[in-house]
Amino acid sequence: MLDIADYVTLVFDCDGVVLDSNKVKTEAFRAAALPYGDAAASALVAHHVAHGGVSRYAKFTHFLGHIVPEHSHGQNGPDNNALLAAYAKSVRTGLLACDIAPGLATLRAQTPHARWLIVSGGDQAELRGMFVERGIADLFNGGIFGSPDTKDTILAREIAAGTIAQPALFLGDSRYDHQAATQAGLEFLFVSNWSEVPDWQSFVSCEKIAHVERIGTLVSGASE
Repeated sequence: MLDIADYVTLVFDCDGVVLDSNKVKTEAFRAAALPYGDAAASALVAHHVAHGGVSRYAKFTHFLGHIVPEHSHGQNGPDNNALLAAYAKSVRTGLLACDIAPGLATLRAQTPHARWLIVSGGDQAELRGMFVERGIADLFNGGIFGSPDTKDTILAREIAAGTIAQPALFLGDSRYDHQAATQAGLEFLFVSNWSEVPDWQSFVSCEKIAHVERIGTLVSGASE
């Protein structure tokens, strides 16, 4: 088991790690896409789940360019801006109501030496506003970052700026989180409790990834 005290930088994904918001995002994608029909909406949901951690901007671009022509059978629907607006409206309500990871504030108190960052596929402005409203923005003294920049771009930029210093640990719940962390030279910890990765056990076993069920497990004195 890794020792969280060994790291001077902790980088957190948001959805499924800090917030129990994966289902919120999944249902928001479905609702936004439904004007194009059930088949198109279901295909977008499948694409979203398979590409956890990728921004809404990329997913709706893929939806209009690839899924709609294949699944909508000529059915008309909202354009990209309207899809994004519908999605954002649904997501805001859910993000303000979903659970925050138990033990998060305690872990922050137990890692006073560490710089904390959010690196998420969620919209950056939306994340920053929501974290303030929920009273957890101050936990992340290294910044709260999100789309339209990709996680790869954010990590590279913040490493170059010195915001992310080594040793650094990325806490995520998706294959993309693992890929982005590895490419950036960060260690990775898979957080499983709220993940939507199918058969995540096989994934972490095959890739030899350290994992915990939830953030609270990392709190000193806690047990899995």
